[in-house]
Amino acid sequence: MVLCVVVFGMCVWGRPATFVQDFRVTWSASHIRQIDQGTTIQLILDQNSGCGFASAKKYMFGRVSMKIKLIPGDSAGTVTAFYMNSDTDSIRDELDFEFLGNRSGQPYTVQTNIYARGKGDREQRVNLWFDPAADFHTYTILWNHHHVVYYVDEVPIRVYKNNEGKGVAYPKTQAMGVYSTLWEADDWATRGGLEKIDWRRAPFYAYYKDFDIEGCEVPGDGACASNPGNWWEGSAYEALNAVEARRYAWVRMNHMIYDYCKDKSRYPLAPPECLLGV
Repeated sequence: MVLCVVVFGMCVWGRPATFVQDFRVTWSASHIRQIDQGTTIQLILDQNSGCGFASAKKYMFGRVSMKIKLIPGDSAGTVTAFYMNSDTDSIRDELDFEFLGNRSGQPYTVQTNIYARGKGDREQRVNLWFDPAADFHTYTILWNHHHVVYYVDEVPIRVYKNNEGKGVAYPKTQAMGVYSTLWEADDWATRGGLEKIDWRRAPFYAYYKDFDIEGCEVPGDGACASNPGNWWEGSAYEALNAVEARRYAWVRMNHMIYDYCKDKSRYPLAPPECLLGV
């Protein structure tokens, strides 16, 4: 059911969203199934195709989340993704969760990336501290005028601050849709492409449910995106609170395995946002 929450006289869209009402298949409808009376979506990857779906509308700022259960066992060479994208060719904005398949028994790695005004290459990778194929876990992107925060079960794993005033691009001018895909990427996904996909284990399945979108619909009320009364722009969401900051430090200390800011081979001089603190 779609909900319109009136805040300072403006309509802010919130959900629970439903797949039928709020999403559309973007790629290979034969590889996407609704199960459990339509409450859960199964994505399928085999040698014929992967698949994907997207929100029917775009949004400016807010919070999006999904519960996802990833491919169990040997998933090397596969990528399951949940991301936001402006769907513009040359100057795109994008906020990525990419779950990189693994060999059985190895940690599952999640890669995040941020494109702002057409510039990406801001990858960070974290090994998840649980088995994300054993059950559903919640993955969330919070996007406001202050920062972008990626959460895994309410634990922040990535923060990208708005340092536009200091010359760093920040995604704030383009609305973005919500996307999910499952595809083969064994040229890079697992150990840099060293581990190839084992098609004997196909088909591969990933599951999505409990879609949640709260943000300003575009097209829609043009004043919504700049409204300081939107809950995600409130003082509680301008920066991580004390509990979140401790969790974030724990993730970075114990589970981060790659940070573009520290990759001297790619960036002998660290990008400006790294020096300003991400």
